Amino acid sequence: MTPQSNPDTVKPPRKGSKLTVLLVTLLSVVALATGGYLFMRKRGVKPQQSQQPVSMRVLHLESFVLNLDDPEQKTYLRIGIDLGIEEAAGYAKEKAEAPTAPVRDAILSVLSEAKASELSTAAGKAKLKKDIQQCLNDRLPALRVREVYFTDFLIQN
Repeated sequence: MTPQSNPDTVKPPRKGSKLTVLLVTLLSVVALATGGYLFMRKRGVKPQQSQQPVSMRVLHLESFVLNLDDPEQKTYLRIGIDLGIEEAAGYAKEKAEAPTAPVRDAILSVLSEAKASELSTAAGKAKLKKDIQQCLNDRLPALRVREVYFTDFLIQN
C-alpha cells in the first residue's frame, strides 16, 4: 500500500489555503459594498458629502412689548429677538438692513397668539422660536431665517 492510499495518513494543509480564504472574504466584502452603493444610488440616496458651512449674519431687531392672549388677566411680554439669516440670501451685504416692517409684522402676528402659560416653559419658548422662523420663511422666503435668538424675555402680569 502506498502512503497516498492509506486513509490513516493526514495530508498537511497547503500553504495557499489561508491566502485563498482571505482573498475570497475580501472580494465578498468589496462586492457587497459595491452592490450596496449601486443600490443606494439607484434609489436616489446620495452619499454624504462634506457640506460647506453656511455664512450667516445676525439681524438685530428692537425689542417688542405687547399684550399676550390671556383673557383672565392683563399679561405683557417684552422680548428681544435677533435673527440668524443666510448671508447668501436675497438681501446682499451692501443693503443696510432687511425690510424691518414686514419682519416685525410677521413676528408680532406669531407673538400675539402666544399664551403666558405656554411661554413660561422651555418647550414653549422652543416652539415659539420654530413658529417665528416658520412664519418669517413663509412670508419672506428670500430672507432665509435659519436661527431665532431671544436676547430679552420678560413676562409680566
